[in-house]
Amino acid sequence: MRAIKLLLGFLLIGTLASSCYSEVYIEDDIVVVPVINTNNVLQSYDLWYVDINATRGNGEVPFLQRAFTVSFVNGAMYANNNIVGIGKTGDGLGIDVGYYDPLVDAVEIDHDVDGRWILSVFVVNNNTLELYDSGSDTSYYLKGYQLGNFDYDFVFYDNITYFLQEYDAWEKVFTSEEGAINEFDDEIFLQFLSGGDGDFFRSSIDTNGTPIQELVWDYEGGYQVYDVENDETLKTLTLDYDFLGNDYFELYVINDSTIELFHPSSETVYEFRGRGYQQYLKQSKAAIDKKRKKETNPMMKVKRKRSTS
Repeated sequence: MRAIKLLLGFLLIGTLASSCYSEVYIEDDIVVVPVINTNNVLQSYDLWYVDINATRGNGEVPFLQRAFTVSFVNGAMYANNNIVGIGKTGDGLGIDVGYYDPLVDAVEIDHDVDGRWILSVFVVNNNTLELYDSGSDTSYYLKGYQLGNFDYDFVFYDNITYFLQEYDAWEKVFTSEEGAINEFDDEIFLQFLSGGDGDFFRSSIDTNGTPIQELVWDYEGGYQVYDVENDETLKTLTLDYDFLGNDYFELYVINDSTIELFHPSSETVYEFRGRGYQQYLKQSKAAIDKKRKKETNPMMKVKRKRSTS
């Protein structure tokens, strides 16, 4: 009777697991624990979103730490490491970053930058996997999606801080005629960076067209992107200027290389265009150094001031 109950338990595993496990059999009243068909599991969804905030452990697997999504396609591994172009690059799968070989309850990955890794594979539920690195005692949790139902816009806006950091500089290309004169009018370039002590920005009043390597950064301070209560499509941005206090903007994304900052206190609209795109490819230093962090944007209780109609 115990053997039958255990067998029924295995048969009640969710859709993902049931389609990806080998056959259960009983021999001499002993239930043989099923072994997952790793390749079927990995290919059961087009995209696996790396839920970085769910990571457990103090170590890291570098290529999972930097990826927003990973995909496993007939022995090739793909990743979306950039927010810029997500949903378009590689028909939505991102770039080819290496090869994988399914093992028993595990996967061997030969990554172009980070080398060879063997990760244990566990099915958590019908659309969630755990990839476990025993060397660092660290688990990553991946949520599966098909291309047709993956919300790239949500991923984009939920990780907008990384989008700001994917350009070497943002150059002001438009200032509205409407709006009161204010000190931010003089700022021409912005740069958003991540450091050991947190995210920070730099600004420059150099003239338009100045080569990035020749920019003189006149100021450095902290910045913060906020979610807005009861307004899922709006992000706000504060720039901590000593002489201005926290300058506050509504942040809008026009396209993959252009943002709009609306300054409510002066009612001025600014447009900035990204320069020096850092695509996190293969052997580039930017790809090796870039890492996602466990974080969520703080919430701001404000009302949208800019009319987008």
